[in-house]
Amino acid sequence: MKKYFITGLLIWIPLSVTFAVLAWIINTLDGWIMPWLPLHLQPQTILGFDIPGLGVLLFAFILFATGVIGANVLGQRVVRSWESLLARIPVVKSLYSSIKQVSDTLFSDNGKAFRKALLVQYPRKGIWTIAFLTGIPNDDISQQLSGDYISVYVPTTPNPTSGFFLMLPSEDVIELDMSVDEALKYIISMGVVAPPSRTPESNILILD
Repeated sequence: MKKYFITGLLIWIPLSVTFAVLAWIINTLDGWIMPWLPLHLQPQTILGFDIPGLGVLLFAFILFATGVIGANVLGQRVVRSWESLLARIPVVKSLYSSIKQVSDTLFSDNGKAFRKALLVQYPRKGIWTIAFLTGIPNDDISQQLSGDYISVYVPTTPNPTSGFFLMLPSEDVIELDMSVDEALKYIISMGVVAPPSRTPESNILILD
């Protein structure tokens, strides 16, 4: 009975959590988007009942339409004018520019955030954890450091959105033969979901 009970838990827990997350996303987007629709366009007015998930579709359409508009010349001019306006507001300027730099790095086609999965010693020597290569220190910082250093992000478990930014000597870092997605799954699962085994080709970190 214990075996069957545990087997049932292993089947239902992932399904329940997955549907709970999806329900939260749908309800959140519906709560954000639907109130902006005019009353005569609300599903409740037209059909007599609500349509769950309509806010998700509308949000996806808004994102797509914004991308189409922002990709052409006129849209780019509007975006630059909007950014120029925000740059004149003291507090908003710092906040918007910081968030935009991070989002451009993470989501743009040529973004280089989390370029490689690495093995580093943290928080002390002899204790190893997974980190991600994010770049190299800028000129001002590198001039104060002796040798070749790299910038890495050490995520926390099981929430990788929080973590620590470190600058480490490149010779103290081992490049892993796993993708960034595999490393993230490994971190989020607290080491339970291990990447498939591979024969390591090299431990030399190559900055490209």
